[in-house]
Amino acid sequence: MGIFAFKLPDIGEGVVEGEVVEWMVSVGDTVKEDDPILSVMTDKATVEIPSPTDGVVKSLVGEPGTILAVGQVCIEFETEGDDSVSVSEPEMIEEITVDEPVEELSQPESVKELPKADPKPAKMPEKQVSTTPVVVAAPGTRPLASPAVRQRARESGIDLAAVSGSGPAGRITHSDLEAWKDAGSPVAASGPSRVSRTGTTEVPVIGLRRKISESMTESYTTIPHFSYFEEVDITQLEELRVHLNSTKLEQQPKLTYLPFIMQALVKALGENPVCNALFDDEKGVVTRHEAIHLGIATQTDRGLYVPVVKHVEALDVWRSASEMQRVSKAARDGTASLDELTGSTFTITSLGRMGGLGATPIINKPEVGILGVHNAVDTPVVKNGQIVIRKMLRLSSSWDHRVVDGWDGAVLVQRLKTLLENPATIFM
Repeated sequence: MGIFAFKLPDIGEGVVEGEVVEWMVSVGDTVKEDDPILSVMTDKATVEIPSPTDGVVKSLVGEPGTILAVGQVCIEFETEGDDSVSVSEPEMIEEITVDEPVEELSQPESVKELPKADPKPAKMPEKQVSTTPVVVAAPGTRPLASPAVRQRARESGIDLAAVSGSGPAGRITHSDLEAWKDAGSPVAASGPSRVSRTGTTEVPVIGLRRKISESMTESYTTIPHFSYFEEVDITQLEELRVHLNSTKLEQQPKLTYLPFIMQALVKALGENPVCNALFDDEKGVVTRHEAIHLGIATQTDRGLYVPVVKHVEALDVWRSASEMQRVSKAARDGTASLDELTGSTFTITSLGRMGGLGATPIINKPEVGILGVHNAVDTPVVKNGQIVIRKMLRLSSSWDHRVVDGWDGAVLVQRLKTLLENPATIFM
């Protein structure tokens, strides 16, 4: 028998380190070459690393959240052959899932010292009770789980909402499904518990959640935000939307409000180029863009992504809807490319059915503005001296006051309001 020490490969694009997101194997597991063994996040992507050899996992280096340097031994295998120790050379790994839609952060910090692997780890028993804190999804939220875990749960008839997750941020793993079945498929009690609770759960802020935390902190602490709110009467737009959906071709997508808002933004941003810009605060340069690249904030099982619909000015409302659905689906499925998650010049964040009276969205740096869209509700309003019921849509916007004056932000939102209240003008 021999020992094969595998080093973290060169992931490319100048990456010198990666954060352990999830180990897909445990000590004692038998793996085949090309089996997935490790998920690593860099500043640019999440990469799934395959096994370089057949063998038995002898030791692992780093828990989720640990930073590993490229070229550092991350896993050891016991392989067939002589007793010599072989060490793999770093190879280029293709990025398969981009995991961060915001600007790159500062240069990577020096690699933290990692604990040494146990030279003689004991083989894990087949049935082992986990001591990792578990998390149950809050009512009304979607449990965190990978697509493979979700598929397995569907095939087994398991409701993920009833399963406790032991992974990062309460993520449900394959082991959690096994533990759930071994426990006799427990289900939630029929009535609310009246027992007092004293327990706590520590959730490490790692992976995408750490990236989001760092990005939002940088944006909010370096950009002086100001917000502007407005209410829009979209009764006519709703009539147009219903008509177009009832007469659309089979291959055309169903229209929501967002494609109309995207097309209205093409006009409004074109008339107010100061709002369709990127601000490099280190160089002190504002770059105004003629192209309209709209980021669409999308909530996924792994956190918030901002896939980008490029060149919306060259699309019609149908193609805007199709492209928005395509990139949003890619973000949710984890198949979006780096190009599909970067390059936006302005961002839309929609709260959809969650509604709300208003919000103060945080700007997607280095952009200078962001538009928040709430749900549309039937509301009594005064029109021509009469109280009538109209479908009203609330908009919340935030702006970088270093670049965009209050007047400029208000002018853009008012122009958007006029276009949406008179939808025919969007296409003229």
